[in-house]
Amino acid sequence: MEYFPPALENLVEQFAKLPGIGRKSAQRLAFHVLSLSPEEAEAFAQAVVEAKRAIHCCPVCQNLTEGDGPCSICASPRRDTSLICVVADPKDVVAMERSREYQGLYHVLHGVISPMNHVSPDDLHIKSLLERVAAGGVSEVIMATNPDTEGEATAMYLSRLLKPFQVKVTRLAYGIPVGSHLEYTDDATLMRALEGRREM
Repeated sequence: MEYFPPALENLVEQFAKLPGIGRKSAQRLAFHVLSLSPEEAEAFAQAVVEAKRAIHCCPVCQNLTEGDGPCSICASPRRDTSLICVVADPKDVVAMERSREYQGLYHVLHGVISPMNHVSPDDLHIKSLLERVAAGGVSEVIMATNPDTEGEATAMYLSRLLKPFQVKVTRLAYGIPVGSHLEYTDDATLMRALEGRREM
């Protein structure tokens, strides 16, 4: 039994394909789009089409950018070109930039090695990272992949590939989140926090 007209059902199905959007959320989004004025709906659709057309990967770091040439981070003369922070996704660059502490460059892999999801090293932007390091001028590569099994495996794989280039390869520290309590911290986090302790 069909509850919606075919065009509305198709819209719901398209929203349901988005990550983190279930069927009910997709329905709410579809009904919201239908409540928009024709001009607002056209602007929404045009924004999707324009973003898809204009956004591409930076030829240097593989982060998302618009226009020709490198992204604004790679093009900035204020950045420390001897540091490369390796992240899995473009949204991780945003997270790192929010801290306002890191002033080096980035390299976006566009995923992590995941045999379960059929993602191999060949599916990631690893070759371009090795080419950047081989070109010289890089003193440290910071692995900033997530601390889960796949992120750890990807970081270890990359560290082995980078070893012949004699650059310093580091990993983001793990520890207890600011504002939390030790009694609620899991064993793995406590272990990593002890391993990564530093002198005061």
